[in-house]
Amino acid sequence: MTVVDINIHHLPEDLFTNEAMLNGFLNSVPRGFGEIARVETMDTGKKHMILEKPAGHQNLNYVEGDYSAEAKLAVMNDAGVDYGIMRVPVWQEWLGLETCKAVNDNAFEITKRSEGRLFMTACVPPWGGKENVYELERCVGDLGAVGVQLACHYGQLYLDDPVFEPYLKVIEKLNIPVIVHHTPLPVEWRSVIEYTNLRREFGRIVDQATAVGRELFSGMFDRMPGLRFVHTMLGGNWFANQALLTPHVSNKKESLERLDSTGGKEIQNFMERNIFFDLTHPHSWGKDQIECAIKVHGADHYMFGSSFPVFYGWMSQGVNFMQNEVEISAEQRDQIMYGNAKQMFNLPI
Repeated sequence: MTVVDINIHHLPEDLFTNEAMLNGFLNSVPRGFGEIARVETMDTGKKHMILEKPAGHQNLNYVEGDYSAEAKLAVMNDAGVDYGIMRVPVWQEWLGLETCKAVNDNAFEITKRSEGRLFMTACVPPWGGKENVYELERCVGDLGAVGVQLACHYGQLYLDDPVFEPYLKVIEKLNIPVIVHHTPLPVEWRSVIEYTNLRREFGRIVDQATAVGRELFSGMFDRMPGLRFVHTMLGGNWFANQALLTPHVSNKKESLERLDSTGGKEIQNFMERNIFFDLTHPHSWGKDQIECAIKVHGADHYMFGSSFPVFYGWMSQGVNFMQNEVEISAEQRDQIMYGNAKQMFNLPI
């Protein structure tokens, strides 16, 4: 079976050795909002970048050497993954335009060295403006980007905020899909910071579910019907929320309308047309949960992803899980592992 992994993390290969590149990343972090970034040297001698929020609570870790083309291809060979789509993990929330250009240039070099096995997505600040638009157009037209990546939110603003609409309209016009990667923590983060798994897993789920809900209820897909968003973390378990949050009309006359019972059909249409999901390291979620997600949304709305190199084992474990443990039809399996990604990102494979 052909396998496409749509969630392979990309950072510049010279991030830890190029002072200008490293400073471009470190200096982009909004310290005034409690984000802390630093680099340490591990016992192995490798450098290690750490992001904390607040101080003493680690949310992201990046290890030197994990992001090279050779590391990616070696793990893909071991796991039986034929093709991969790269994205910058989380950092696109902060990076400035010049650093983004360097990130995109290195991604392009990796795609060339991969001999057709790796594809890039454009990393660009989402604030509109001609310079940012030019970089997006360069990535798509000159570098061969198969999609564009966005953070789940930028500072306090989720993607339904009007400030992003000029940029989103350019994306819609270019007819390229958007990968919406989670951010380290949701906007409202204080209740999940104390416990590691709540902070580093559930925090991302809250962020994605909030983002999907805001996008659906905002009406942004009415104004931009051609947008296609691929959300990580199963859209924050959106399959479990969809029926509950879709408007329902009571079969009785109620004394008070406590919920909005309008717009159910429109939201269902948005779910079908505009929202898709990254099946992020599926074995971590469990057999019952993955089968339920596919049943609720349909196999045509999910694409396999590993989040390599968060854990090296996730890629091979995920492939084995989807091929041998999840009880779905052969047609559904082919859609999730290959066909949907080929169609969504127009991959020349």
